[in-house]
Amino acid sequence: MENFWFSSNVTERVIGAAYYLPSNPLESHMEDGWNYMNNHFSRFQIACWGSLLVHEVAFVLLNLPLFVAQFVPFLQRYKVQTDKPESYVDQWKALKLIMFSHVFIDTPFTCGTYVFTEFFNIPFSWESMPCWYSIVGYIFLCLVVEDTWHYFLHRIMHDKRFYKHCHKIHHTFQAPFSIAAEYAHPLETFILGMGTMWGILFFANHLVLIWAWAVARMLESYDVHSGYEFPFNPLHLIPFYAGTRFHDFHHKNFHGNYSSTFTWWDKLFGTDVQYKQFIEKQQVDKEK
Repeated sequence: MENFWFSSNVTERVIGAAYYLPSNPLESHMEDGWNYMNNHFSRFQIACWGSLLVHEVAFVLLNLPLFVAQFVPFLQRYKVQTDKPESYVDQWKALKLIMFSHVFIDTPFTCGTYVFTEFFNIPFSWESMPCWYSIVGYIFLCLVVEDTWHYFLHRIMHDKRFYKHCHKIHHTFQAPFSIAAEYAHPLETFILGMGTMWGILFFANHLVLIWAWAVARMLESYDVHSGYEFPFNPLHLIPFYAGTRFHDFHHKNFHGNYSSTFTWWDKLFGTDVQYKQFIEKQQVDKEK
């Protein structure tokens, strides 16, 4: 007698029922929205104005919680340099230069997305969109490429022959805050900003990866400049992630810890020695 559960009729009905189960509502709405965008806007509009919209919306949404944090007493225990509270004067000063960079540097860069996508025939369609774990993997590889570029170019910028002419502006704030990540000389914005492009040149296979990478890079940069080391930060799940305390020491000390995201280049070249000594001293003082 044929087993009921493994009979051909029952198996076909179960597989058929599973096939016609309703899809994830969130994914369905995302697909509808993405298809609407492709059906109602040209590739030029999507690549240029869509990329600009993603950049500016991400700038506001990612910085807003970190700006609000300074008004929450409970969160002040997580501030790295507790003796240097945020200054509204400094924040306004930074914002004015950042807006200049957004208009005259970031906008041309971002509009170049259209040229890039056309030259390399990057797809926009929902059907060709890579799966989420593929996007996450490529973002990690982009972080590795950007971090490598950032380490060596950043270290060159600290050479005394170049520092005062360019990178000194970024070090205006010894106790950085999130938007200070973008407070820099226009030349530095251009040079270090090139690091965000190399990974995309190697790995871009869809417009969504370009947008996801832009947001991920901004998130990482604002986090390490935030001035707050939160214990519940999911970015610390990333292997070898440097974090806020690591980069905050660079702004405080001016030397060492040149990497943007990971710790391995500083470890390899010994440019984290002063940071290690500082952490050890903090630990000893805490024990005393």
